[in-house]
Amino acid sequence: MDPFQFKNKEISKQECLELFENDAIFFDTLKAADSVRGDLCGNVVTYILNANINFTNVCTGSCQFCAFKVSKNSPSAFFLTPDQIGRKACDAKMAGAMEVCVQGGLLPEIDTHFQIEILKSIRAQTNPLGGISIHAFSPMEIYTAAENAGLDIKTALSMLKEAGLDSIPGTAAEILVDDVRKTLCPDKISADDWEKVVKTAHRTGIPTTCTIMYGHIEENKDRVEHLFRLKRIQEETGGFTEFIPLTFLHENTPLIKKGLVESGASGLLDLKMYAIPRLLFKEKLPNIQVSWVKLGTKFSQVGLCAGANDFGGTLMEENISKAAGSKYGSSMTQQKIENCIRQIGRVPKLRNTQYKIIEETAPKTPIQTF
Repeated sequence: MDPFQFKNKEISKQECLELFENDAIFFDTLKAADSVRGDLCGNVVTYILNANINFTNVCTGSCQFCAFKVSKNSPSAFFLTPDQIGRKACDAKMAGAMEVCVQGGLLPEIDTHFQIEILKSIRAQTNPLGGISIHAFSPMEIYTAAENAGLDIKTALSMLKEAGLDSIPGTAAEILVDDVRKTLCPDKISADDWEKVVKTAHRTGIPTTCTIMYGHIEENKDRVEHLFRLKRIQEETGGFTEFIPLTFLHENTPLIKKGLVESGASGLLDLKMYAIPRLLFKEKLPNIQVSWVKLGTKFSQVGLCAGANDFGGTLMEENISKAAGSKYGSSMTQQKIENCIRQIGRVPKLRNTQYKIIEETAPKTPIQTF
């Protein structure tokens, strides 16, 4: 098989599976993907100034890959009020952030109305400073909160949009194959329900990202099914702004403690997860992000030469990957991001959530964890 044929040809599921399984064409696959990336995105690598706010680490879920969750009686448990979340968003704005990503655990007391209070607090506290883009609540959080409030998904999303929700992180996708989800995240919504939330959001005018978490108990065939589902959704709605492969960080997770896995993904698989989606999605989904928190800066640079065109943002605070065993830090300055991009001969460009290039870049000042 010649991977370069897929520059101008659609990939079948069988061909996609072969790209994953045939290591003899590994380097050709990377080269073909990087060529497509160059055709679509040129020499530009985008990034955003953003911050994460995890408002609680208490959760009723039983995800086997999560090392962040604690019980409500744990001495390390926390649950921020809407006012506290708003103040953290205000701190992020003053530190230079253009976007806050807000996510939390699953609890009976978190319903759509509570999520609305969070949005209103962020708006009230950041608007006097010029406002901030609110990227919040995974499809799982939205589904559960709507259920807790006795609302249907469409009504809940309309209310959230009215309250100030700009976009949704496409997390909680993990692997969109129910047989895998039964072991990996038995309490999470089904693949079809995840799709329902995402498509309803898109049709309500709320864009989302999309993700895959790989390198645990799934197989190549499951990755293929997941990617083709995302491709179909994008063809139907056009609502995904970017695709973010998330390598499984295994060290402190239940999967490793129970002996269900021995490690995470190989370096080869990490690069395939940028290259193969690039050949599959092409212009339908032109933005693919490397996660420096999970891969480190040097391997992220390699990912940018294997099909990716966006460098994960400043973050300022990243607790979930850190809890799972990430050793690459939880914040990065704008200057360091741009240096990483320039080191590989690319041109850094600051963007907003919707991938609009910001011509007037912010001052190159250190951004601190808030």
